[in-house]
Amino acid sequence: MADPTDLRNFLRLSNGVTTSGRLEAGDPARLAAMGTKRVINLAMRDHPEALPQAETAMANAGLAYTHIPVPFDAPDESHYRAFVAALEADQAPVHVHCIMNWRVSAFFYRYHREQGMEEAKARALMERIWSPETSDYPNADKWAAFVRGEE
Repeated sequence: MADPTDLRNFLRLSNGVTTSGRLEAGDPARLAAMGTKRVINLAMRDHPEALPQAETAMANAGLAYTHIPVPFDAPDESHYRAFVAALEADQAPVHVHCIMNWRVSAFFYRYHREQGMEEAKARALMERIWSPETSDYPNADKWAAFVRGEE
């Protein structure tokens, strides 16, 4: 099955890792049909664009589900460490999402750097989605500090 072109900011990082922004009602089944086995969600449950009843939707599609709510105005090391633990808990194909794929791209930037990926390559992957250092979006400065490992 081809990668979806209609999932917000969809990005395939490897054969076993995909990312995107918000998921909608039919997306869990689509992810399962692509071979995804589990989903990690970094969005806040109460965000207006969050998938309602996400845990139930994932279970109905046969997907394992981990929710790590990361406030956009306050990402911290505990969120990142929970993400790493969830990502590394199982080698099954995983899809990681939030609302815009901005949280996810920043988390993967740090993860890729910790795993030894060259800075330029890790940054290029993140910047396919967004660059917190050049964004004028509110709280981008907090994300710029977060990707540098500062709190």
